[in-house]
Amino acid sequence: MTGTPKTNSEARRRWITFGEIIAVAALAVSALGLWNSWRSDDADKPLTPVETKSAIPIAFRGSVEADGKAMIIAPVEQGHSLESLTLSVNGKPPISIGSDGRLAASDIERLVGETAKGKAGSLGARIEARYIEAGTLKRGGGRYRISYRWEDGGLFGGDKLRLTGLNLG
Repeated sequence: MTGTPKTNSEARRRWITFGEIIAVAALAVSALGLWNSWRSDDADKPLTPVETKSAIPIAFRGSVEADGKAMIIAPVEQGHSLESLTLSVNGKPPISIGSDGRLAASDIERLVGETAKGKAGSLGARIEARYIEAGTLKRGGGRYRISYRWEDGGLFGGDKLRLTGLNLG
């Protein structure tokens, strides 16, 4: 045996390997990540919704068809889908229009009567609707004025009522 014998402290000393250095670095990175997530805890902050939509009351528009023989009453908002539509005038039986929104001029002619023949005018009516908005069945409506005019039917035809528009009011 040549050389000096190793002391107890020298025998226990060894070099740190490359794998142990990587493990210590990974432990440090994990500790920093834990500290960062603890520091910015999202549980204390109020959640903000990505998108919120408030309910929009139903409103209608009328588009005249077939030279005033009919009018399509449809919701202004694209997100509303009609289930049923009812038109009522004070003292008269209500007119059930249905989900297609098609109002015939002959229905209004019965409501106006013979007294208004030959004159242009408007009729105040209440339009009530059952509609779907965002998957929920709702009810709504409002007061509207249906404008009309009388058209001469010729020698044998008689006067005919023609619808001209729909206004809020």
